[in-house]
Amino acid sequence: MGSFKQVALVLGLSAVLAPLAQAEDWKQAKNEEGITVDLSEVAGSDYKAYRGVTLIKAPLAKVRALQEDVVGACAWIHECKSQKLLKSEGDQSWTYTQFNTPWPVTPRDSILHVTTTEGADGSLTRKLEGLPKYLPEEKGFVRVAKVDGFWKLTPKDGGTEVIYQVHTEPGGSVPSVVANKFVVDAPFNTLKALKAKAEKP
Repeated sequence: MGSFKQVALVLGLSAVLAPLAQAEDWKQAKNEEGITVDLSEVAGSDYKAYRGVTLIKAPLAKVRALQEDVVGACAWIHECKSQKLLKSEGDQSWTYTQFNTPWPVTPRDSILHVTTTEGADGSLTRKLEGLPKYLPEEKGFVRVAKVDGFWKLTPKDGGTEVIYQVHTEPGGSVPSVVANKFVVDAPFNTLKALKAKAEKP
C-alpha cells in the first residue's frame, strides 16, 4: 500500500510540474556579482523571456519602497530615460516609461498596469502587464507592443530574494544583436543597480 501511495504522489507531482517544465525551458546566460540571468524561448515570439534573480542584503520594506518611488526608480531601471505614475488605485497602478535605445533603434516607451499582491509568507508579487493602447503614441517613440512579467520579493536569509521575470514584444524592428544583448543586460543591470541602492547604508 505504501509503494502505491508513493507512485500516486510522484505521478501527481509530475502532472503538476509538467506544464511548468514545458513553459519554462530556462537556460543560464549570465552569473556574476551574485546575480543570475536565465533566458527562455517563447512560442510564437522572436524575442526571449528573461529572468534575473539575486539576494539583496536589505529588508523587503526598503526594496519595496524603492520600487514604489516610480519617478526615482528610473535611476536603477536599465536604460530608463524617464518614468511617471499615471494612476493609482489600491493595489493597482499604471506607469508610463520612456527608454533610451542604441542607435539606430528608435527609442521605446511603454505603459504598464502593475498589480501588487502580498503572500502569507511575507512575499510581495507585482504582476506587470503592458497596455500599449492606454495612451496615444508619443512622437519620436515606438510603443512597446507587449509586456508580460512580474517582480517577486521574498524575505530570505535576513535579506530579500528578488526575482524579475519579463517577456516583451518591443514593437517596430529591432536588430537581433540588440535584442539578444537587451534580454541579458536589462535584468542584470536593473538588479545590480537596485541591489546597490538598497544595500546602501
